[in-house]
Amino acid sequence: MGARIASNLETVRAAIEHAAVANGREPASIALVAVSKTIPAPPIEAAIEAGQRVFGENRVQEAQAKYPALREAFPDLVLHLIGPLQTNKVRDAVSLFDVIESIDRLRLAEALAKEMERSGRRLPCLIEVNTGEEPQKAGIFPADADAFIVECRDRLGLPIDGLMCVPPLDEEPALHFALLREIARRTGLSLLSMGMSADFEKAIRFGATHVRVGSAIFGARGATQ
Repeated sequence: MGARIASNLETVRAAIEHAAVANGREPASIALVAVSKTIPAPPIEAAIEAGQRVFGENRVQEAQAKYPALREAFPDLVLHLIGPLQTNKVRDAVSLFDVIESIDRLRLAEALAKEMERSGRRLPCLIEVNTGEEPQKAGIFPADADAFIVECRDRLGLPIDGLMCVPPLDEEPALHFALLREIARRTGLSLLSMGMSADFEKAIRFGATHVRVGSAIFGARGATQ
């Protein structure tokens, strides 16, 4: 298992480097977030042993079950919350994670601002934009994004550093990556979390600073269980 995951990581890193160079970018400007949702600790440890340090989790409770012990062994891990966050989990999330990628509504932004003020722990935050305006998905609609960014950044004082999106499965992702890039450009945000296992190379072409890759590293869901 360890050798397979190390090989997968090497392949993904090479693809990131190739896509970066092909688009006139520095490979070091693109962070690989290894998505470890539903993945148990041993495969994650194998990825860590292969040099991976940045991981993404979808749920606070799942991360709480895995990462305190991993962090004790590997204190330099960086953990991103990339899934939906309930307001009653905000305190736990601010305590455990290093980056919050999924701010998608005002009530959550207000709760995060209050908790960061209380705890003194200010985390880089990304706003999730529902670029496809899909009713079943979380995220701010593109037409509302500019005003929401101003509200979070200026009124609430949240450290908003960038944007995140998950394009619709049945649409060309480049259209959504271009839209996210344009919103970031006009609002002065520098981080773009976009691109997953199937399309991260295309996302790099459109300026992704973070790519979220799970199955290309750990295999199909359940394969490492």
